[in-house]
Amino acid sequence: MLHPSVHAGRTPDKPAYVMAGSGEALSYRALDDASNRGAQALRSLGIEPGDHIALLMENSLDFMTVAWAAHRAGVVYTAISRYLGADEAGYILRDCGAKALIVSPDDGPRARALVAEAPGTALFMVGGAADGIGSWDALCARQPATPVADACAGEDLLYSSGTTGRPKGIARGWEKRALDWVLPIMPILCDGMCAMDADMVYLSPAPLYHAAPLRFAMRAASLGATTIIMEKFDAEAFLAAVQTHRVTHSQLVPTHFVRMLKLPATTRARYDLSSLRVAVHAAAPCPAQVKRAMIDWWGPIILEYYAGTEANGLTVATCADWLAHPGTVGRSLVGAIRIVDAAGRDLPVGDTGAVYFDSGIDFAYRGDASKTAAAFLAPGCSTLGDVGYLDADGFLHLTDRAAYTIISGGVNIYPQEAEDLLISHPDVIDAAVFGIPHDDLGEAVHAVVQLRAPGAVTAYALTAWLRARLSPIKTPRSIEFRSDLPRTATGKLMKRKLKDEFAR
Repeated sequence: MLHPSVHAGRTPDKPAYVMAGSGEALSYRALDDASNRGAQALRSLGIEPGDHIALLMENSLDFMTVAWAAHRAGVVYTAISRYLGADEAGYILRDCGAKALIVSPDDGPRARALVAEAPGTALFMVGGAADGIGSWDALCARQPATPVADACAGEDLLYSSGTTGRPKGIARGWEKRALDWVLPIMPILCDGMCAMDADMVYLSPAPLYHAAPLRFAMRAASLGATTIIMEKFDAEAFLAAVQTHRVTHSQLVPTHFVRMLKLPATTRARYDLSSLRVAVHAAAPCPAQVKRAMIDWWGPIILEYYAGTEANGLTVATCADWLAHPGTVGRSLVGAIRIVDAAGRDLPVGDTGAVYFDSGIDFAYRGDASKTAAAFLAPGCSTLGDVGYLDADGFLHLTDRAAYTIISGGVNIYPQEAEDLLISHPDVIDAAVFGIPHDDLGEAVHAVVQLRAPGAVTAYALTAWLRARLSPIKTPRSIEFRSDLPRTATGKLMKRKLKDEFAR
């Protein structure tokens, strides 16, 4: 991995990052200058290699300059989701031990409240200042645009999305490393499978405070490419950005696919997407019908991978792999896949069980020894909490999250199949299927559905439609309609929030 400072010398005027909406751009020379001043500013605050900072910012050029400043100063940086409530955001700020919190102007008021509960955390704002909040820009402007004397690689300390419980920081154990250090799975995925290089134009449509968007955007700059950053995802705006910037690569989630496929055919046909070479997706299960529709539309450029913020393993599926093994997330490129039963015993091919990466890679959930221990079957052999099986050719198929398994009348039911079917219905925009308490069965299958338009279909008609396509035991016994469903900005369904409403 080359540090962007190398590209600042080779291609100083080339755009490193461009905002899709505003067109604001940052050249490699400007990125180098800003990240140097930012690293010097961190040192001026007494923040040394191995110390922590946090970011609470929207997608912006400032987000990337702060991240790169931390990286070249050997500082551990935690990006906090702007959509978290005060309780979860405050917990993350305190848990990561940030010595400084850097925020956007819109986040100033809530940041003051967060820092009030985190003594010793300095508070700075990009793009200005406010009562009790220092100006990050002014602090950086007073610093020299030269590298810090003790430059070394920083790293991210990111938190799980909290879809099944309180977010947990994933720590690998900081140590002093050269500036070209990178997580081992990133070159395999980005450079190898995705063929990312200096000539690409990468489009980042998701919030940068999540692992994949941030790591892909950092990797793109290390390769000397140009990254287009969307302020927020919009289906038609994504297509327009591909056409305008001649985008070659992008990293998406299935929700993005669904939103684009729901656009009118005339709208989708309006844009020239011929520049796209690789569209990589992950983060959530992709319904088979959605994947087929995207391949029909974009051609065999879609690449799927399965990994987590924990970076403990990696599987990849090309279009050819997926068409030959429908529903697969690929074969493992990092670590052997083990499928085990509740007692930790290996299961035969085709049997469903807990999915483990036996990769030799260790990590820890910060401050939670029991959660860390529960993730490991043995040293270097860990799970992301998913359930699935291996087929005869060694391709992994995910069934669901272990935490979402419904036990109804003593039978294990994995709700992903019902969710995928519901999303394929022409009148359905989004769906969640989960278990709710039932006096006789223990749990009953329940669905919460977002419709294209109010009253577009009745619960009775939707249930009948499902029963014609799904086993009766997997078909929801009850369906309710809502105006929207809780999803993270990267498309992960916050099913925990829905289940909690029915807890007894």
